[in-house]
Amino acid sequence: MLQDSIYIFEYLFLVLRDNHEVWLLLFPMLIIVELPLYLLVVTGIFRWASQPPSPSPRHFPSISFIITCYGEGDAIQITIDTLIEQVYPGAIEILAVVDGASQNKDTYLAAMRSKQFHSHKKDRRIYVIPKWQRGGRVSTLNAGLAMAKGQLVINVDGDTSFDNDMAYNMAQVFSSPHTLACGGALRVRNHTANLLTRMQALEYMLSMQAGKTGMANWGVLNNISGAFGAFRTKILKQVGGWDTHTAEDLDLTTRLKQYKVRYPHYNLAFSPHAVGHTDVPDTLKGLIMQRLRWDGDLLFLFLRKHSEGLTPSLLGWGNFIFTLAYGVIQNVLLPIIVAGYTIYITLAYPLGFVLALSMLLYCIYLIFSSLFFIVYCGLVSERSSDWKAAVWLPIYPIYQFIMRLLTAFAMINEVVRRSHEESSMAPWWVLKRGKRF
Repeated sequence: MLQDSIYIFEYLFLVLRDNHEVWLLLFPMLIIVELPLYLLVVTGIFRWASQPPSPSPRHFPSISFIITCYGEGDAIQITIDTLIEQVYPGAIEILAVVDGASQNKDTYLAAMRSKQFHSHKKDRRIYVIPKWQRGGRVSTLNAGLAMAKGQLVINVDGDTSFDNDMAYNMAQVFSSPHTLACGGALRVRNHTANLLTRMQALEYMLSMQAGKTGMANWGVLNNISGAFGAFRTKILKQVGGWDTHTAEDLDLTTRLKQYKVRYPHYNLAFSPHAVGHTDVPDTLKGLIMQRLRWDGDLLFLFLRKHSEGLTPSLLGWGNFIFTLAYGVIQNVLLPIIVAGYTIYITLAYPLGFVLALSMLLYCIYLIFSSLFFIVYCGLVSERSSDWKAAVWLPIYPIYQFIMRLLTAFAMINEVVRRSHEESSMAPWWVLKRGKRF
């Protein structure tokens, strides 16, 4: 068997050696776009890890949690329970805003039961706000913001639960008067369901928890998740809250970056140890539909809605270059290039060469992912059990490649069909009434 493996690798090596004019084309793309991002993130993580721990907060600001509720049913009680049980000395109010409460009565009634059950908890208040007619995610968030009395607002999804020190860790970040807003880390709760959820769990660890830790430390945080983000209430109201259309989280992050240019003493932070847990799609159809929405929204936001706002004067040079390189080129254009290149190679070259090139790229991305995973487990992760996910790393580069092809399709879908206008995040009449970009 060993001799057979050596023979195969020798064959692949010879195939690649004799066709160097093609595979060399890949390396400029890898070196110019991918490698700098890895280096930026990894050096940002090392920089974050080398800093002394933030001092314990002396002041505990009041916090308003806005829960966007829809069809969660009894599961909304878990979210409320984990917020009530926060180990946090300050006051907490929970605003459970039920979108379309008339058709989501199970969710509304479950939230009301939680309100009654926790009615005697000190420094904890629950308000259930029914929106009888469905208006979508943005109107739900803004309804909560209008009612919020806390100094900080933290928006969370109705199907998300939290570690009981989440609020404390968030408040610790906001003990710096320079923190404008802060993202929290999301972990995959149903990661053991099947292979798809295991891949997404790795993705959440590496791309989100580790990636955002590194980017935030260099001042170029890409996004504060719509499922879990914290803001200073006063400033969030100043910038107008959440705006209509899809990708409301990336839209708000972009506007906060523009705000930061006018007030440069502020920064956008990320707290890797303020942790929430969410379920991810466990079926292929569910995953495809989610990514078509996420990825299509990227193109809509960068190249339609904010096409005139992506300038150095509005974003600052650092965020402008980062958004151009990794928002537009890597996330929008590169998947299309990869898909086109894959089709070209498959049609124009012998099968042996295609396999050899695929093996080479697989090995490169496996090495990158493995090194990144080691950095994540060693410096970022707050759970020793994360090492167990290493057994799934050999499949991760294949998952990444398939997701890139899916992203390419999502981009074309958005360009051709304006898919953002079919989002499930709001009813059609809300999306139609918004400004058309």
